[in-house]
Amino acid sequence: MEVATNTKQKYDSYKASGVEWIGEIPEHWKAIRMKFLYKDYSEKNRPNEELLSVTQNSGVIPRSWVENRMVMPSGNLSSFKFIKEGDFAISLRSFEGGLEYCYHDGIISPAYTVLKKRKSNLEAEYYKYLFKSHSFISELQTSVVGIRQGKNISFEELSYSIMPIPPLQEQKAIARFLDQKTSQLDSAVAQKEALIHLLKERKQILIQNAVTKGLDPNVKLKDSGVEWIGEIPEHWEVKRLKFLTRLISEKVVSKESKLEYVGMENIESWSGKFIPSNSETEGLANYFEEGDILFGKLRPYLAKVYVAEKEGICTTEFLVYRVKKMINNSYLFILLLSFEFINLIDSSTYGSKMPRANSDFIGNQMIPIPPLSEQQAIAKYIETESQKIDKALALQQVQIEKLKEYKQSLIDAAVTGKVKVINK
Repeated sequence: MEVATNTKQKYDSYKASGVEWIGEIPEHWKAIRMKFLYKDYSEKNRPNEELLSVTQNSGVIPRSWVENRMVMPSGNLSSFKFIKEGDFAISLRSFEGGLEYCYHDGIISPAYTVLKKRKSNLEAEYYKYLFKSHSFISELQTSVVGIRQGKNISFEELSYSIMPIPPLQEQKAIARFLDQKTSQLDSAVAQKEALIHLLKERKQILIQNAVTKGLDPNVKLKDSGVEWIGEIPEHWEVKRLKFLTRLISEKVVSKESKLEYVGMENIESWSGKFIPSNSETEGLANYFEEGDILFGKLRPYLAKVYVAEKEGICTTEFLVYRVKKMINNSYLFILLLSFEFINLIDSSTYGSKMPRANSDFIGNQMIPIPPLSEQQAIAKYIETESQKIDKALALQQVQIEKLKEYKQSLIDAAVTGKVKVINK
């Protein structure tokens, strides 16, 4: 059966639901307390059932479906709770993301609350959308116990919250309608995210070509002798980074300095944009001057590179490079932020939990060096082209946010009866 809606079409008459988060509901809908719809269900001693994960984005699913596999619990699983497909779980982050729908029979940690329906006239697919709606999540805040990292949802409190109950056939129609519409919206978002990936890829290709081949497509090339660089124009040179820059190791006691502090979190990955914050630290910091280049040695795959706009101090996880006369700092910044160079440095890291790159290894890397005038031209070209691509990226990101906002507003409107879903 097909369903349709006109987002401007409403039901013939409405009545007060009695609660702010729902507002008015269609005259023929009911509104009753949660405790009459769902119960806290705790069935244990089924250790041989499949182990499930409670996830915020995908609901309750087998651990084998989760990409980032969690640590498997050891020992006796008899205390774990059994949950069936169609039940709901209150997770440790439900106060942020709503209740989680169960897609598969199995067992979950006893830390979670399992909710099982009390009535036969409840369509789980409808409540799946209701329990993830922004309106419902706002209502969940009244059932929060604990503070900060200890926040959790008390079902005892939640059980007194009022919930809407459309007739069963309407619940099913609303669920089918939202399945169709959210699928279309998710597909549109996925297409735009794919375009963003292509734009970012194009930007990296532009950078890699410019810093290794220059801007003249007809120039004669020669082998650089360096794998990550490949061929370069015949009149270019290659030199080690340590001969083009000076590694600055001047330390400052951060609490004694009035200069602005730059932490890793203040630099945007892959763009080098400065993100203002109230970051501060204790202990020693690195001193830098305007025009110095900061290169993040901690987790270099994050690509944290920054050209200092003014004098300051920074975390010692940044290496501070001061360029010599033969190299333009804007050109070097672009090169250090190229995918191939970042990949090269990242491949050299030591330490599994906090991987870092060695400053000697970085300093010994060969860098392609065009004449200074060419460096300046390349930097200007990349800046101009990057601005165009960044503008296109920003536009796509805005459109994605609008699609996501529309999806949420549509869900909220449909599950609370603000728009009428019609069986066709």
